[in-house]
Formats: sequence, structure tokens, C-alpha cells
Amino acid sequence: MPANLPPQYHDAEKRLRQAKSVSERLEALEEMMAIMPKHKGTDKLRADLRTRMAKLNQEAEHRAGTGGRVDPFLVRREGAGQVVLAGLPNSGKSQLIAALTSASTRVAEYPFTTREPLPGMMEFENITIQLVDAPALTFKEARPGVSLLLRRADLALIVVDLSLDSVSHLTQVLDDLEKRRLEVFTGCALAVGTKADLPGTADSFTCLEAECDSRFPVMAVSAVSGQGMEGLRRLIFDSLDILRVYTKTPGQPADMTRPVILSRGGTIEEVAASIHKDFRRRLKYAQVWGSGKFDAQRVPRGYRPQDGDVVEFHT
Repeated sequence: MPANLPPQYHDAEKRLRQAKSVSERLEALEEMMAIMPKHKGTDKLRADLRTRMAKLNQEAEHRAGTGGRVDPFLVRREGAGQVVLAGLPNSGKSQLIAALTSASTRVAEYPFTTREPLPGMMEFENITIQLVDAPALTFKEARPGVSLLLRRADLALIVVDLSLDSVSHLTQVLDDLEKRRLEVFTGCALAVGTKADLPGTADSFTCLEAECDSRFPVMAVSAVSGQGMEGLRRLIFDSLDILRVYTKTPGQPADMTRPVILSRGGTIEEVAASIHKDFRRRLKYAQVWGSGKFDAQRVPRGYRPQDGDVVEFHT
């Protein structure tokens, strides 16, 4: 069966040949994967692209481990999830990162202050979530790298300046993301209106809220006054669609300091696998405290725990 690849695929393939950095090559490969039709005629090609991507990732990890030059756009994921901030110049991304994390950001009134991604760790209750301040979407030199960051992120946080034309800014960001073929419009994005402490921003936020409609959550914050910042932490956690599961050894109290992070809808079996693959194989059943009908309820491998549940495994 012929592959029947569209012209956009060949454009991405050309960018792959011209790419100079690891992040540029990975971005081109991932775009080729996204564009490629899914049918039997592309199975072999899809497998080949996956192999090439894996080799590039291994190359990047090897460089990092040996002290070689590391591509700054290959940000290693840490914590319970990775959230990348996307926006136009001076939208307030860096100030937001500084307020939510301990990262040392450079905040200025002129555009393109952030020229490389800057990660920081945000605390939420008893876990940490990685936030990455990406260069502005219009910064041409960083375009392939920013695309790669967003494509790999668990969540895109679209940052909009409420002191300006918020709807116009949101439209520019979404148009840019659409041109990059980044699917961030349903389920894996949220919008944040910054500088909510400034005069006139309440009306701007109302317009932004109407524009977002039901596509993704939106809220107003001020990194200066602290308005909405705690609510934003909660919204980021909820939008990641993850939950925390605590484990205990029979006869011992649960370890409530280091939860296992599980995707919502995940199973007891997946929690066991995160501890050790052999543990998963030997698992017979588990007991659950929290969301069960009663404490210490016996549940099968396929049981889906809820946030905050305590699980005791039996092999």
C-alpha cells in the first residue's frame, strides 16, 4: 500500500535535512509523525521515524551525562508534570514563573528577554510540578525549539496580557500554534490573563473568557499582587489530569510524603508497575483506603484509584 504522503510531510522532511541542532531534528521528525496518514502503507515509515527519534533522545542524554554541549530546548521532565508557558513578548510569562517557582528569571519591559527555556519547580501541596518559561512565540531564532517544547509538554499554559487587547493576543497565539500543527486546544491547555491588578483589566478578562468559551479553562492573575495565584496552582494540577496515590506495606503506616503520580483513569496495576515491573507481575490483589466503599476494601488489579487513596499491595 502506498504511503500517499502530503506536501507538508515533504516540507518537514526538508527541514529535517537542514536542521543543525538536536531539537530542530526532533521537531521536524515529530511534525512528520503528526502529518503522516495512519494506515498500513505508513507502518514501516512510522517505525523508522520512532527509531530515529529514540536515537536522538539517547544522543541528547549521552551528551548531558558526559558534560557535552546540551541542546537547551531538550528540557528534562521533572516532578509530577511538565507545563510550558506560551505567549507573545512581554505577556508576563517570566514574572509568572518567578512568582510560582524559585527560578531566577529575567524580567524586563523590552521584548525577547527569554531567549532559552527556563524551568522552575512549582510546589502544590505535597508535590512539585515543572513549569518552563519558553521564549516568545514570535522569537524566530527559537521557533523550532519552542515547538518541540510545546509538543512534548503535558500542558500548555497560554499567557495573555490583560492590560492590552487580550482577545487579539489570544488569537495570535492560537493562530501561531495551529500553524505549527500543535494540538493544544482541547484537554491539554489553559489560558491565563496576567497583570489583573492594572486598571481596566476586568473588562479585558471578560472578553477573554468569552473568547475561550468552553475550549479550555481561563483565569485572571496578578504576579505582583498575588491575585489568583493559589487558584492557578490548583487549576494547573487539575488540568494535568493526574492523581496522587499513596502506598503502604502490610502492618505499617502509609508513606504520605511521596505519592505515586498516576494519570486519571489509571489502575492499581499501573501503580504496582511504577514501583517495580516484577511487583506488577506478582500482584494478586490490593486493599484501598479512601475512595472504596469501606476502608481496606479488597480490589482487583484493574481497580481505578482516586486522588488521595492509600493502597496496600498483596503478592
